Amino acid sequence: MLWGSAFPGIKRVFIYWAESGVEIDFAMRSLFSGIRFGAAGVALLLWAEAPLREWAATPLKWLMAMALTQTVGQYVLFYLGLSLSSGALASLLVGSGSFWWALLAPRFGHGPALTKRQWIILMAGAGGVTLAVYSPGVSEGSPRLGAMLIVLASFFGAIALLIYQRIQVTMGARAGTGFALLIGGVILVGLGWPAMARGDLAAFDGFVLAWTAWLAFVSAAAFALWNHLSTIIPAHQLATYRFLIPLCGVFESLILLDGERLTPAMVAGGLIVLVAMVQVSPRSPKSR
Repeated sequence: MLWGSAFPGIKRVFIYWAESGVEIDFAMRSLFSGIRFGAAGVALLLWAEAPLREWAATPLKWLMAMALTQTVGQYVLFYLGLSLSSGALASLLVGSGSFWWALLAPRFGHGPALTKRQWIILMAGAGGVTLAVYSPGVSEGSPRLGAMLIVLASFFGAIALLIYQRIQVTMGARAGTGFALLIGGVILVGLGWPAMARGDLAAFDGFVLAWTAWLAFVSAAAFALWNHLSTIIPAHQLATYRFLIPLCGVFESLILLDGERLTPAMVAGGLIVLVAMVQVSPRSPKSR
C-alpha cells in the first residue's frame, strides 16, 4: 500500500508543475527525487541502532553499488518513465521486478533454476505486459517509451536486492536502506543542480513539499520493511508478494488522479501479469 501510493503521488506533483508552467526536465526530476530520498535516508539513519558502527564494518563498494542501483539508477528511469505514462500503467509494470528476480536469482545462487513451466509462464507474463502497453487509448504522451523505462527501472531494483544480500551480513535493514537512500539522494540532488541554478527551488511550495514529505516517508518505511523482510524470508519467495504493489498502485492511482482509467486491454494484460508473477516465482520444496 505504501509503494502503491507513490505512483499517484509523483504523478500529482508532475501534473501540478505542468499546470503551473514549471519545466519538468531531467534536472527537475532529479532534484525532486533527490530531496525525497535524502530526507528518507536521514530519517532511517536516525532510527537505526548503530549506523556509524555498521558503516565501518561494511565494504563501501557494496553501499555505493546499492545506492547507485536502488536509488539512482532505478529512480532516474522510473521518474522519467512515469512522466511519459499514466500512474495506472506504471503501477502494472513496476511488478516486472519479480520477473527480473526470477531470471537473476538462480544465476547468483539465491534461488533454484527456472523450470520449463516457469519459462512458459514468464513468456506469458511478457505477453501480458505487451497487451497492457499497446492497448488503444492507454495513455497520452509516450506510454511505450515510458513502459520500457519503468521495466528497466525494475531491473535495477532487482539488482539492488541481490546487492543487499551482501550488505545484510554487517548492516541492518534500517541502516543499509538509510545509507543507500542518503547517498543516492545526494547524487540525485547533484544531478539536479541546473534546476537549482535557474531558481526552480521556488517550485517547491506547500503542495509539493507536502507530497515530498509523504513520499520520503513512503521510501523510508517501505524500503526498510522490504529489506528487513528479505532477511527473514527467502528472496525468491518474497518476490511473489510484489504482485500486491501493482494492485495497490492501480487502485490508488484511479482514486487519487483525475482522468486515470483502465482500458479492457490493460485489465486483461494486468491480470495475465499478476498471475504470471505469482506462478513464476520459484518456491522452496517446503512451500510446495
